[in-house]
Order: sequence, then structure tokens, then C-alpha cells
Amino acid sequence: MAITDFLPGVPAEHILNRLATAGGKEVESGKFASPESSAALAVNCFGWFIERLESFPPLPGMDDCDPVEMVDVEFTARFPWSGGRHPWLDAVVQTQGNLIGIESKRFEPFRDQKSVSLSSAYDRPVWGDNMQRYEQMRDRLRSGSVRFRHLNAVQLVKHAFGLVTEARRRGRSPVLFYIFAEPTSRAGKAIPHEDILRHREEITEFARAVDGDEVAFQFSSYRDWISTWPDACDLQAHGRAIIERFSP
Repeated sequence: MAITDFLPGVPAEHILNRLATAGGKEVESGKFASPESSAALAVNCFGWFIERLESFPPLPGMDDCDPVEMVDVEFTARFPWSGGRHPWLDAVVQTQGNLIGIESKRFEPFRDQKSVSLSSAYDRPVWGDNMQRYEQMRDRLRSGSVRFRHLNAVQLVKHAFGLVTEARRRGRSPVLFYIFAEPTSRAGKAIPHEDILRHREEITEFARAVDGDEVAFQFSSYRDWISTWPDACDLQAHGRAIIERFSP
């Protein structure tokens, strides 16, 4: 992975160090250099703000007007136990009031098979009284009473459990923010428009199912978010560079 592969203004060495310590081994495996890399989109988009906290634009659906205290990539939200695997999110935004975990998707909704793997560890009574909707989603996914073709709902449930624990440690309110690209083709083949619409429908279904729990769930496409960015020259240039490089 060459330093020059990052967009202008992205702190490449910091990003590479974060990727090296994360659980996905994105660089070593070669996945980060893939034309379909989701991680490359996420770290280039959010990584630019690591050293420009004051420029971070509001996320859609968020009414948090507090100053941004931290932006980083490859963030682990640890469960309330030491062993086992803990969820890694693509980015994190911390304000005075919220801890916002970012889960980013690019081609995955239209490529990967969605499996249901939720061990008995997730049944431990440690999530608190206001996580019942996520717990119900966990149980419905296990039983097969709810199925998603494009949305990795199992991953989102795990992320929510990690975030609720991490946010309590930090004295913040937890938010899980799902941001996604909507590519029109993959490997030279068109992605059916009905698949793109169905993905959005599944996101909305998930959002309705968990609405009201301690971990707030919000979502946006990359293009929808970038279209709201303030008219600042450097910020607009970064938005254009994301669109041109990744066509999200």
C-alpha cells in the first residue's frame, strides 16, 4: 500500500497504523488495495477529518450540535468482558454528548452472503434495560423470523452491543450510524436497481425495529451526506475527490 494511494489531506501514516492494529488485516491481506475495498472508502472519507475536527459536517438525522472532540478510523467498541472478539467499526466520531460508531458499506450489500452467527455470549444480561429491541432483533435473526438479503443486520446488532458498553465507559450517548455507497455496477455487470432499492428498504425496516433503544440508529448514503456539506472550498474539494475516486 503506497502513501500516495490516499486522498490529499488524509494522514496516511496514522491510517496505516490504525489498519495495522485493527482486526481485519486489510493491508496485509491485500483487501485494502482491491478496487472494491470498502475500508479504502471509509478511511479516506473520515480520515480527512482526523486533523480537521472543526470541519466535520453534521451527519443526517443527528441533532447533536456539540463540538466534535475526536474523529478516528478502525475503532473497537469493546464488550463488557475481556476475552473473545470485540466489534470493529470503520470510524468513530465523539462529541461532548455522543459516541457515534460508523459502519460503512460499499459493494458488500450486493455481493456477500449474509449469515447468522450469534453465540450464546450475546444472551448475557449485560446490555441494560433499554436494549430490548436490539435483543429482539438478535432473537428474530437467530430464529429466521426476519431475514435480510442485503443488510448485514447481525453485524449491526453486535456493533450496537459494543457501542452501548463503550459509550457508558465514556459517559456519552451511543449512536450507530450506517453509511453506504450505491454502486451501479460491479466487475462490469450492472447492479439491479431493485437491489439498491431493496437495500434501502431493509435499512428502514431495521431502523424501525430498533427505534427507541439506547443505541440510536441513523443512516445515509455517502452521496446524500456529501450533498449536504457546507460550501467551504477545502471541504467541497474533499467531497469531489471521494466521488471521483470511489463513485459512491
